[in-house]
Amino acid sequence: MTTSSESISPTEPVAAVIVLAAGGGTRMKSTRSKLLHDIAGRPLIAHAINAAETVPSQHLLVVVGVMADQVEPALAQIAPNVHIVRQTDDAYGTGHAVRCAVEVLGDLQGEIVVTMGDSPMLSGETLHGLVGHHRAEQNAVTVLTAHVPDPTGYGRIVRDGTGAVVRIVEHKDATQDERAIDEINSGVFVFDAAALVDGLSRLTTANSQGEYYLTDLPDLVQQRGHRVGAYVTEDLWEVEGVNTRVQLAAMSRELNRRICEHWMLEGVTILDPATTWIHADVDLAPDVTLLPGTSLEGATVVGSGSVIGPDTTLRDVEIGEDATVCRTHGSLAVIGARTNVGPYAYLRPGTVLEAEGKIGTFVETKNAKIGRGAKVPHLSYAGDAEIGEGANIGAGTIFANYDGVDKHHSSVGRFTFIGSDTVLVAPVQIADGAYVAAGSAITDDVAAGELGIARGRQHNSSGWVLRNRAGTRTAEAAEAAADSDRGDH
Repeated sequence: MTTSSESISPTEPVAAVIVLAAGGGTRMKSTRSKLLHDIAGRPLIAHAINAAETVPSQHLLVVVGVMADQVEPALAQIAPNVHIVRQTDDAYGTGHAVRCAVEVLGDLQGEIVVTMGDSPMLSGETLHGLVGHHRAEQNAVTVLTAHVPDPTGYGRIVRDGTGAVVRIVEHKDATQDERAIDEINSGVFVFDAAALVDGLSRLTTANSQGEYYLTDLPDLVQQRGHRVGAYVTEDLWEVEGVNTRVQLAAMSRELNRRICEHWMLEGVTILDPATTWIHADVDLAPDVTLLPGTSLEGATVVGSGSVIGPDTTLRDVEIGEDATVCRTHGSLAVIGARTNVGPYAYLRPGTVLEAEGKIGTFVETKNAKIGRGAKVPHLSYAGDAEIGEGANIGAGTIFANYDGVDKHHSSVGRFTFIGSDTVLVAPVQIADGAYVAAGSAITDDVAAGELGIARGRQHNSSGWVLRNRAGTRTAEAAEAAADSDRGDH
């Protein structure tokens, strides 16, 4: 028995790597292909291709079938350099899927690696070990296996008295004794190309499923007198596939646990890993602190010393050093060094907060550049806006950027002060060093050093309450206050 700790890395490229992605995934009960469901921010098929790409190869193929109209466009985005092969609709099974790929490859010499598109935790390291073991043992076929507590549903590895692999039997075709075997087939193989081609030509559908089983090949290859071996991984998650949403959730938790563990070992403080979710493409610097309820998604990057959370979700957000982001939702935004965001801020795409700036409580921004040291502290909306260095945007300020047809841009200059409850009706420019009075609705530009005021003159109607609200508590209070004032005089 050989485990991953005894691996021998391949030095020469294999002839081909084939990723099988043709299954229907009916147990997901989804209108979307199983292979496009996400785990750690990537579709299942993307994880499989990333692992496959670590093995040097002359050809990398993905076999698609059911829901190919969904999978093919996704592959064009995920891995545009892979060769896509369609499995025909009139035949089924992993054996037939591999045959479709081999027919495209033509006459090849060397090894062909076959992996599964729904096994997202299979690592490149294990694939390297599998190929290295295959070469060291000079096998015609080597299968990746694992010993599992509950092998129900898996193909079993049947060995002879010497420990040599004799055959693989699918669960539905296995005898009672064979079902007691706990060593299972992962669906991942290395084949000698000639042995694979010969074996594929002799496959039949004489089984309970009426399919061409790739797992029949070890027996067929052995009948020709060739060696069949197994490479055992101790990491059981690597051989797990995803067939249901329950399995998807379980694998997501495990992969996230590993991602959190990786970052903690790299110097990131995660107060509660159980409630912290980090996608595979996130990049964190040492001395970042993640508070409970934080979800970092996409290609988010966080600089050293920053504190993120609690209850914060950021997707594709770049955060500089020593920033604080609390109870915030953001996407496609840039948060500069030594800034302060939240709580309850909403950063929409195109938001850029430069160093030492602030986006505060119940503030929404969109396509807004907020300059160094500028502040939008409370209850405001800044859309299609540029706010200059050191400017202060008062509470309740609205950048009214939409006229019902088009969006318009407004700007606020350096060290300008916008009073509370102001509406800036775009397009409008407030120059450097200007003031805007609280409660204004600004429709015209304000020049440098000016005070912009756009509100009606206040008029107080004497005696209005007593005339119009007689008998109310308000009127009683007003009358008592008037009596008191008369007494003071």
